[in-house]
Amino acid sequence: MASTDVDTATNTSTEPKVAVEAAATTSAPDAATSTEADVSMTTTADSESDLQRKAAKQIEFYFADSNLPYDKFMWTLHTANEEHWVPIATVASFKRMKPYQSHGVPWVATALREHSTELEVDEKGENCRRSTEVKDSKPEEQMDRSIYAKGFGEEYPTLQQELESFFSTFGEIRALRMRRSETKEFKGSVFVEFDSKDLATSFLARDPKPKWEDAELLIMSKLDYCEMKIKEKGLTGKAADARRSLEYSGPKKGFNAFREMEQAKKKGAKGGPAKPEPEVWLEFMGKKVRVYHEDGGSVKEEEYETVKNATLKFDGCGGDCKWNEIKDPLRDRFTRAPYIKFQKGDDSGLVGFDRALEDEDIAFIKEKIPSLGGNTITWSVADDSTNREYQLERLLNAAQRVISMSNRKSGRGGRGGGRGARGGRGGGRGGGRSNGNGHSNKGDSDSRGPATAPSSATGEQDASAGEKRKRGVEPDGGAVEGVRGAGIPAIQSSGGAAPAVKKTKTDE
Repeated sequence: MASTDVDTATNTSTEPKVAVEAAATTSAPDAATSTEADVSMTTTADSESDLQRKAAKQIEFYFADSNLPYDKFMWTLHTANEEHWVPIATVASFKRMKPYQSHGVPWVATALREHSTELEVDEKGENCRRSTEVKDSKPEEQMDRSIYAKGFGEEYPTLQQELESFFSTFGEIRALRMRRSETKEFKGSVFVEFDSKDLATSFLARDPKPKWEDAELLIMSKLDYCEMKIKEKGLTGKAADARRSLEYSGPKKGFNAFREMEQAKKKGAKGGPAKPEPEVWLEFMGKKVRVYHEDGGSVKEEEYETVKNATLKFDGCGGDCKWNEIKDPLRDRFTRAPYIKFQKGDDSGLVGFDRALEDEDIAFIKEKIPSLGGNTITWSVADDSTNREYQLERLLNAAQRVISMSNRKSGRGGRGGGRGARGGRGGGRGGGRSNGNGHSNKGDSDSRGPATAPSSATGEQDASAGEKRKRGVEPDGGAVEGVRGAGIPAIQSSGGAAPAVKKTKTDE
């Protein structure tokens, strides 16, 4: 398909994304790079009530029918317990919640209690959940309430939020997706899903037409846009029907909770009682972590203890950063390359390590990497919330890979990746949200080790190369299936040169 015809959702989960990872992002999950659209952010002029209303609206998006079933990380949180409670601290840590994070979790809980009609908060103010069941929106209904708009120029860091604010003045919106080429460049156009068909119709009927920066926008229904592209390409008959089907049903790749549940039902009907899944464990950050088969690989947050001081933040890169600018200078000190979370256009990013950093490590990093992309940067230790969030994003990514490898070994086939990291938790989690397409990235090393080693290994890989990412989040590797009670060789950074690692061929 030509690059001018590729549409991608900007749902950063999971920074998501999400996501969105992403998703997402479920990075770690910036998510969502959370498939992940988000609502508008706040300004300093907002009143306390306005701030809380916007915070509640953002969280409502994460749980919305248009996002929750398609954001793998969020769905994992949603299904982690029978009551569907999700920790407020987790969703409040997503990237697009940054303007409200300084107020704390109790403030966010109050915002949800007073301003959300779609979510409810538990008595302790620690968890939230949907007040209604998740609905599977019919594709034709989504098409009816969606519009196409063009004329937004080049992308800049806050464009997503500004576009959401702009379209929200015409009525409630469910999602805004910035359209991108195959090279991920913004096309200057968007798809916007309004809350109802009437709102979409009203927007299209406006006279004069809506303007962006004093220039009139080209607008039409999404259905009319799709028909226009079919005619431009000269598609007829089955080819035209196939294109319409694609636009109505959406892409087949990426996480879809309804599709997953339907496949599970069919599998159960064919094979009778399902065989019990084998226990799977992985070594992550020097800890043995149980991986569950649900949702293609998941973990229980309460079972993981965060490694402190294992994440650094850099600021001032000017919107551009290359992985090797960070990886190469650190090879002599760290056995395993760090994991980088960065979205092009942002002025900051995160770097995750496989162990706690000492003062000497931090001083070494500051000395070796004073600048990125030609810009002088500042380094700081990520706060505890960000540190845990990023580790969980990486852990979920590793869990998904481990289950995928386990399924392939047993002949069941991999279930693919989801959005991951969070919204603009990048991600989104996003954001997490795997890289969103079920593939590992070129340059990831084989984490399995020699054939004589036990059938379990570390939950991360050395992704030393790979500039091309669906989101600006490097995937953590995955271990192979573990055996309960078997020893797992710990791999920790201890200084010195990195050992030679066998490279495995991967799809880009």
